[in-house]
Amino acid sequence: MDDLQFRRQAYGDPNNRSDEFLIHLAENEDDAKFVKDLKAFDRKITQALNISVPNDLADKLILRQQLSQHQQSKKQTRYMMAMAASVAFIVGVSFSLLRFTPVNLGENSLAHVHHETKALIMEQDIGFNDVNFKLASLDGLSESKFIQQPGRVFYTSYCDFQGVKSLHLVMADESGNKVTLFIVPIESRIVLEEAFADNQYKGQSFQTADAYMVLVGEPASDLDFIKKEVENTFI
Repeated sequence: MDDLQFRRQAYGDPNNRSDEFLIHLAENEDDAKFVKDLKAFDRKITQALNISVPNDLADKLILRQQLSQHQQSKKQTRYMMAMAASVAFIVGVSFSLLRFTPVNLGENSLAHVHHETKALIMEQDIGFNDVNFKLASLDGLSESKFIQQPGRVFYTSYCDFQGVKSLHLVMADESGNKVTLFIVPIESRIVLEEAFADNQYKGQSFQTADAYMVLVGEPASDLDFIKKEVENTFI
């Protein structure tokens, strides 16, 4: 066995027990010492890698993972609480601003009519007692009522004027043109416009003892006719 072949086998496996390898060691004192050193080095490596594992290592690793997850959960919870607090603050501020923002009856009434187009195609016959039933739930109007039928009522529903619960009616003038009537409880932030209009509708407003009355109709409609009907039947 030449020296190169010997060293390859020695590095690859210093514990080689082949006859050729052992004979070479017996005949070469320096190579035998070299293999002895390699074996000693292997033992040191084996001892270094042979680290005893603590019995509670698995429990410690699980605990560490749980603590990590708990910390992450706490961070997420704090984030969600902060977000919820921010949303609540914004909603609170918005609601507070809404309560103090002036309400322009003319603009809001036109917006309602444009938005609730289905109201103008309804063909019901609603009695004044049904209207009075809805009126009774409005702030400050529990004692207000129609004492008789104010002409035909095609539609009735609640509506909201920036936080002011109101009543939405659809009636008809003497010629059968449909006219929208909004009955709005009196509130200090409401701005009353006696006359208003846009490119599709005209409107007028007047005040009774406990409510604002807002009439909206097409240019050909007779709003004064409906106004007289309401003034003669609403107390």
